Amino acid sequence: MHYGDQILLLGRYLRLYFIENEGMAWGWKFGGEWGKLILTLFRLVAVIFGVFYIRNIVRKKFHRGFVICVAMIFAGALGNLIDSMFYGMIFSASYDGAPLATMFPPGGGYAGFLHGKVVDMIWAPIIENKVMPSWVPFWGGERFTFFSPIFNIADAAISAGVIAILLFQKRFFKKEPEQQPTAVETNAPVNDTVQAV
Repeated sequence: MHYGDQILLLGRYLRLYFIENEGMAWGWKFGGEWGKLILTLFRLVAVIFGVFYIRNIVRKKFHRGFVICVAMIFAGALGNLIDSMFYGMIFSASYDGAPLATMFPPGGGYAGFLHGKVVDMIWAPIIENKVMPSWVPFWGGERFTFFSPIFNIADAAISAGVIAILLFQKRFFKKEPEQQPTAVETNAPVNDTVQAV
């Protein structure tokens, strides 16, 4: 696909839409090249931490649903990390009006290690290109699209995992009822002449 190309999957409600994201969710970015490097290193640290965290919760026999949710978040973070680390080294640059990106171009990719963009490809605009009613403060009269973010499967896995943890936290973190100490009956006589030492 060329940069910005769309393929309709479910009419206008679900599309494949090819873009590349330099930053975080919703295209947020900070600090240019240094910001991109810091973001990728943060993702790397989060994925390394995730390996140990998942191992820990599996060993401690946490609720299976919680383990699955954490695994989804981990898998999504890993997918985005792989794009950030290697995608720029493997492909030529994609931008509006560019020819199709080529894999392993002769002069090398568009970016070095840890500076790749994350490919986003799923767009699900529920309401597209409508005008906000004039009575709405700040945005009245402006055009809008409801659910405009373009995301990828990794982003969807992270979001679904976080939302499921929030929705089912009572089930995932249910405390076991505390056991009351049991009394033991004996035939030993009790009187006031016994002294504690």
